[in-house]
Amino acid sequence: MHTADAQDEVAPDGRLSVQKEIDREMADETCAGEALDVVLDPQKEQKLLVKLDMAFVPIIMLTYLSCFLDRSNIGNVKVAHMPEDINASDSQFSIAVSIFYVTYVLFEAPWAVLMKKLTPRNILTGLCIVWSLTTIFTGFIESVGSLYATRLILGACEAGLFPCLNLYLTMVYRREEQAKRVSYLMSCAAISGAVGGLLAYGLLHMDGIGGKAGWRWVYIIEGLFSAACAILIWFGLPNNPAEAYFLNEEERWMMRVRNEQRRKYMGSDKFSWEEMRIALRDPKLLFSGVIQFCQDILLYGFSTFLPTILQGMGYDSLMSNVLTVPVYIWSAIIFIAIAFCSDRYSKFASYIFTTNVFGIVGYILLLTVGNTAVQYFATFLIGITTYTAVGLNVAWLNVNIAPQYRRALEIGLQQTMGNCAGIVAGQVYRQAPYVLGNGFSLGSLAVAQVAVTGFGFYLRRENKMKDQILNGEKEDTRRVQTGDGSVDFKYIY
Repeated sequence: MHTADAQDEVAPDGRLSVQKEIDREMADETCAGEALDVVLDPQKEQKLLVKLDMAFVPIIMLTYLSCFLDRSNIGNVKVAHMPEDINASDSQFSIAVSIFYVTYVLFEAPWAVLMKKLTPRNILTGLCIVWSLTTIFTGFIESVGSLYATRLILGACEAGLFPCLNLYLTMVYRREEQAKRVSYLMSCAAISGAVGGLLAYGLLHMDGIGGKAGWRWVYIIEGLFSAACAILIWFGLPNNPAEAYFLNEEERWMMRVRNEQRRKYMGSDKFSWEEMRIALRDPKLLFSGVIQFCQDILLYGFSTFLPTILQGMGYDSLMSNVLTVPVYIWSAIIFIAIAFCSDRYSKFASYIFTTNVFGIVGYILLLTVGNTAVQYFATFLIGITTYTAVGLNVAWLNVNIAPQYRRALEIGLQQTMGNCAGIVAGQVYRQAPYVLGNGFSLGSLAVAQVAVTGFGFYLRRENKMKDQILNGEKEDTRRVQTGDGSVDFKYIY
């Protein structure tokens, strides 16, 4: 054996020799340098993306679908006399809607930051198991206190799902590929409304079976569906997507090249308190958080109380659930179509601003017109912005933050700020015909329009400043010059 080979042997203490560590680091740097110059075959890369989408997207969508079903079905069961069965007053029921978001907003950022340490598969599977059991147990509650307890547990567990799934997408796709995939994720919120309405319609017909009210079967059956999703997560989402079992050797090499080419976007694997401090002081977080809060007022008010809004128009409990289905399907189709355009043209501000205009018109119609047909049409206009603006705003922040720990905290905090809207929505949507709630949502859209415009101009100004620095026209005196602060990292607006 050569001397060099001997140096590569495992040392007596069980660790690799120092020389081997040095050689490995040099090899990694060389590979990284070579990867930056590699141009992947577009057709092969497209085939790889299709393969990744087919393997990961259905699991991610089903999981988020189940999450949103378990969260929002409280709106479906309200019209089926659930509050009366547990002796809950209108104000107590509103508290039950809002209390979910107390633990939800507290746990979002911690779960996002912990995902790297706990690994995606462990954290996502564990959370899914706990919230599915909680949903099932909700079908057996007998008091308001029990409802509060299940909503708090549900909020704590579901808090980690969206930020962790969103971060998982950044491990698989490039910046310019993410808006479309986030749209798949967020469209499940709309699809869950349609599925929830149909499920509620069918399951409420089980009223009396096994001596249980129909609303109890809604919780039990939907909780079992979530438990099945936990199995899919464990076996279907590998901790390292680049080494997924369904990829061949060439595809794994392509994944490694793609990872190296977006290393600046992903950043170091090592935790850094400095990155946390930079994230907390980032103006982009403030802009995005304000937008998310305003848009989430619509998301939680509209998606939770749409069956009751329709009931207030004169429909019975079963029909008010059925009539939500076309609205949610329309919302999902519009969202996916706009997200495709956003990915293709790398635009966010203009799309969010435009879709919000439809929502503003919709709420004005709900508040000023008494005709039932016109009011139902207004719900379709509101559906255009309800899910689209929320999803695009998440993707907008996602593609403009680097490296990964900075991104993890900002995404978590953005969701925390946004989901505080769930607490507010439960309080302003108290009694049909929800004049206060709809008026509050209209005002939130107006504020969102101002924030979207300001965020777009801010990113445009930052790009212009980076260009001036690159061209030597201006000295770089910025506080943050790493990650997305690098002069060659261009913001998308």
